[in-house]
Amino acid sequence: MNQRKKNRAIYTVLLLLCIVGFWLFENFYTPDTYSSKEDDGLETSIPSYMIPSSSTGDVIHHDHFILSYNEPYEQAEWVAYLLKKSHLTYDDRKRPYFIEDPKVKSKSADWRNYKGSGYDRGHLCPAGDRRFSEYAYNETFYTSNISPQDRDFNAGIWNRLEMQIRQWTKKYGDLFVVTGGVLEDGLDQIGEEDVDVPKYFYKIVAKGDVDNLKMIAFLIPNYESSDPLHHFVVTVDKVERVTGLDFFQNLSDIKESKLESQSTLAGWKF
Repeated sequence: MNQRKKNRAIYTVLLLLCIVGFWLFENFYTPDTYSSKEDDGLETSIPSYMIPSSSTGDVIHHDHFILSYNEPYEQAEWVAYLLKKSHLTYDDRKRPYFIEDPKVKSKSADWRNYKGSGYDRGHLCPAGDRRFSEYAYNETFYTSNISPQDRDFNAGIWNRLEMQIRQWTKKYGDLFVVTGGVLEDGLDQIGEEDVDVPKYFYKIVAKGDVDNLKMIAFLIPNYESSDPLHHFVVTVDKVERVTGLDFFQNLSDIKESKLESQSTLAGWKF
């Protein structure tokens, strides 16, 4: 074999090794858990009366949000967090890998389920609300915090609602947010793990303290809409009916019934 043929054979082998290595990286590599790294020493606690019920009992506490994971649907049925004025920074953060949540015993869905599906890995607790800390930002990239969202929906009306909530935080102060997809029978599925694609997503936003609580709820189809946000305002009772969950379960029955049956824009400037 002359030298030219030897060089060509070496280059071919190297190229094949690179291709195999890239394929293995894309399909099997998962970086270390964020929980194994030193955190920011901070924690965003949520008052107990604001924590919803869990249909699965698999409630996961991270430093800056809480979630209830629903294994059959391979996603959270709700993610709850506080958004404070101090959280609203514009710190530049490098997007990390999406990785499985180490606190979910059954393992949260692998991000590769979303590849080629046509759906975004839609954040429930937005990464943009956690720029104040690298650790808090990275936490939002656990796959327990994502759900399949139509791309135009994710970049459109869902993003507009997230921005509206930031504006409310600047205006009204600390807000409580609980959000998720409506998980029900018969949904389309993606990936090898059959991640369900919600037809609707909800957000419930509350302000004030236990003695002066005001709330507003949204129920939005999983596709883009140019309609104004207030067209999607519903009662918390409506969200409870479609999700089967009990929000604000630790309020007194009288107060919970009164607040959750109201659908009003009063006190929420759009």
